Amino acid sequence: MRSLCLLSILIISAALTNSTPLQDNFLQCLSNHSQSANPIYEAIYTSSNSSFSSVLQSYIRNLRIATPNPLVIIAAKHESHVQATVICSKSVGLQIRIRSGGHDYDGLSYVSNVPFVILDMFNLRSININVSDESAWVQAGASIGEVYYRIAEKSKVHGFPAGVCSTLGVGGHITGGGYGNMMRKYGLSVDNVVDAQVVDVKGRILDRKSMGEDLFWAIRGGGAASFCVILSWKIKLVAVPETVTVFEVERTVEQGAIDVVWKWQQVADKLDEDLFVRLLFKPGKGNKEGDQKTIKASFVAMFLGETKRLLPLMNESLPELGLQEKDCVQMRWIDSVLFWLHLPVPSTPTEVLLQRIPKSESYLKRKSDYVQEPISKTGLESIWKVLTDINEDVGMTWNPYGGKMSKIPDTETAFPHRAGNIFKIQYSSNWKQGGVETTNRYLNSTRRLYEAMTPYVSKNPREAFLNYRDIDIGSNSNGTYQEARIYGIKYFKNNFDRLVRVKTMFDPDNFFQYEQSIPTSPS
Repeated sequence: MRSLCLLSILIISAALTNSTPLQDNFLQCLSNHSQSANPIYEAIYTSSNSSFSSVLQSYIRNLRIATPNPLVIIAAKHESHVQATVICSKSVGLQIRIRSGGHDYDGLSYVSNVPFVILDMFNLRSININVSDESAWVQAGASIGEVYYRIAEKSKVHGFPAGVCSTLGVGGHITGGGYGNMMRKYGLSVDNVVDAQVVDVKGRILDRKSMGEDLFWAIRGGGAASFCVILSWKIKLVAVPETVTVFEVERTVEQGAIDVVWKWQQVADKLDEDLFVRLLFKPGKGNKEGDQKTIKASFVAMFLGETKRLLPLMNESLPELGLQEKDCVQMRWIDSVLFWLHLPVPSTPTEVLLQRIPKSESYLKRKSDYVQEPISKTGLESIWKVLTDINEDVGMTWNPYGGKMSKIPDTETAFPHRAGNIFKIQYSSNWKQGGVETTNRYLNSTRRLYEAMTPYVSKNPREAFLNYRDIDIGSNSNGTYQEARIYGIKYFKNNFDRLVRVKTMFDPDNFFQYEQSIPTSPS
């Protein structure tokens, strides 16, 4: 034990070289709270460490975000490391950024304009599946792909409703809602969470019973980074058939796309709950050489059943699409995860889901909206023109609601976007070349499309989805209720004020704060 303590002191002392007094105090505090059985020095990275840059960059998913400059990275390997990081950050006056997968679209899980530390959760990624009671405990640093793989390893007839991007970190993905292609059947990820373990502002490890229902409500959809650190979730597994069916069918304007899209709006939220039909608008070229830019409407579907049951449903509800048997592919649920990742099935091994780092990164921007009334054909034609006129690669994804989502009350969890929504929009732009001019061009084009959609989307407030992080809709530089309410009611609607009350109860000094966090109640 003495040798471990001595080693810890030597490593901390080395980290203090060329450090600031604030950093010195923080590192000394960590040393004081280090456990001999789980020494924290193994989790500490400072700029003097040769691995600092690689650890920092490994979970940055948006190249547009300026390289952050944390004083320290704590890549926690044990729960006690999380506890010590919270206690010591609060003690010395450092802000904390909590990163599980790095997919915060505007980088708020790893950047700040004030002195801060990054609490990286990627080492805490154990997954314990219990098929007998259809549950699993999943640590925050696990990826969604790892969760899917481990479930399929134990059962062919179980799954979990979460996102289609396999490298998403479980901690952040679930606490923001957790949207996926089984949500019309089973709701969001947060609708299938039955327990959680967190570290609160006092450094205590709490579960659902000890934290109470108010905090448990808030972290399901309200963004836990405003309240605590998620250590793990206990999730409820859901039933999936041995065979599911997927399809992707494209239509251009010349092929009647506007008529199909108009009809899709009428039925997408009313289809059988086993059926999820996503609509993507993608720029492309015509079929002939020299053709001008066109916009393709791509209908991508997940059906929890076989083709023979799907075809009658589609031909009755959306005959305009003209779906045929040759368009449909049957496969296992776990293979459908690969399909949604645009990987060839069955030639791609499911082990690819264990890869935590994407093969390539890009510069990107995302925004969101909700649509509650069908858009007229004239409106669709106008949207088509805007998309065609934009030179950059900017698109939209329309995700259908209805089914289970319409049956869960807005106040059941902190996630409020339920009944009354036909579909949710994700605006997306990706580019490979950096530079201020290129970045501004893509950002402006994305914002132009967003503005063009104003007449067709929700109003008062213009709603937004927390997991599609968008700093454009407001930020909180002073930690005030008034500033936070601007973005807060867009993300959380009428749940915002309850989130503020929970925040005030559990974090009255507003330690867990960032640019779009929940504030404490105004005094």
